[in-house]
Amino acid sequence: MDKIPINSVREKTVCFTGHRPEKLPDGGDVNSPAIKRLKSLLYAEIMDAADQGFDTFVTGMQRGIDLWAGEAVMSAAAARGLKLIAVLPYRDMGKGYKGSDKWLFGRIMDLAHETVIISEEYTPACMAQRNRLMVDSSSRIIAVIDNEHSGTGQTLRYARSQGLEIRRIDISAVTGDQLTLL
Repeated sequence: MDKIPINSVREKTVCFTGHRPEKLPDGGDVNSPAIKRLKSLLYAEIMDAADQGFDTFVTGMQRGIDLWAGEAVMSAAAARGLKLIAVLPYRDMGKGYKGSDKWLFGRIMDLAHETVIISEEYTPACMAQRNRLMVDSSSRIIAVIDNEHSGTGQTLRYARSQGLEIRRIDISAVTGDQLTLL
């Protein structure tokens, strides 16, 4: 599969990449000031993209940034005419999620305009295939990252090689007094 099968235009599509909660400040605790700032920056980037005419947003449905991005898009979808596409690397992804992650995953699955499933079962390559599909279907990526030595970094490097516009939220900036958007 080389394109997301929805009536979206690549030039108006944004995808996300970012870390899981355990790699984020305060272990991704949504009640911590650092995570609240990070989520606020993510929301601001999404609204900025919508203001610039982007109307389709693609999330990889992983815990942490992917789910939070999906949640932010859903909160503005009706008022702003935004579409959310959920891309699962394998069909049973999310089955082991617990608590608020499980609830948010289910809500996104129920409300997404389109769901794309890369593989029926987990394979060693399915995550990378999901990431490539998301990048190949987008013209902008919003990356929430502190270093590029991860799957998130690999996705960001691929997006860079494909010429996507990169909006990077530096995780280290949310823990200090100075917030940085690169």
